[in-house]
Amino acid sequence: MKETVEAPVTPSFLEALRAVLRLLQRMDDQGVIIGGVAASLLGRPRLTADIDAVILLSVDRLSHLLEVAAEEGLMPRIPDAVEFARHHRVLLLQHPESGIPVDISLGILPFEVEMVERRILVNVAGLTIPVPRPEDLIILKAIAHRPVDLADIRAIAENYPTLDRESIRRWVEAFAEILEAPRLWEDIRPLLTVETQP
Repeated sequence: MKETVEAPVTPSFLEALRAVLRLLQRMDDQGVIIGGVAASLLGRPRLTADIDAVILLSVDRLSHLLEVAAEEGLMPRIPDAVEFARHHRVLLLQHPESGIPVDISLGILPFEVEMVERRILVNVAGLTIPVPRPEDLIILKAIAHRPVDLADIRAIAENYPTLDRESIRRWVEAFAEILEAPRLWEDIRPLLTVETQP
């Protein structure tokens, strides 16, 4: 599934995004762009100061990931980036030319594997950007659960009125149990109901 979206982006942000997309392609094309970029493409365009991605990758391949990232102009933004990534499964990078922070999450959970398998492609500014399907991005946003994430959920639901709400409920309730956050589903359920105009 491909969609064409027009969104305002700065040249420097585009350069950083191109670098991340090249990195994803070189890492076996096993990743998706998430966070504010994906939310802007599937929901409503909004400002975002960083680029977030998920790559299906074992921590054993961190050194290779860092090497490829450097070749694409993405450098560690903390001194112990590899050690941090081993413990937190997030590699903290930066695109020095633009100053844009880049967070690469190392996916391993069944949900993350399915999310990458189900990804969709969105065309914007001459780029083809792999993003989660709307349902999966809503699940990620439900887990993050900040006010901006809840606003993103509502915007995505408005753009995609035929969402698979049952799939969203199953995954959100599963994560709610793991995270000991029983209200996750109840908090987002009203956001998924799009009111139809008479």
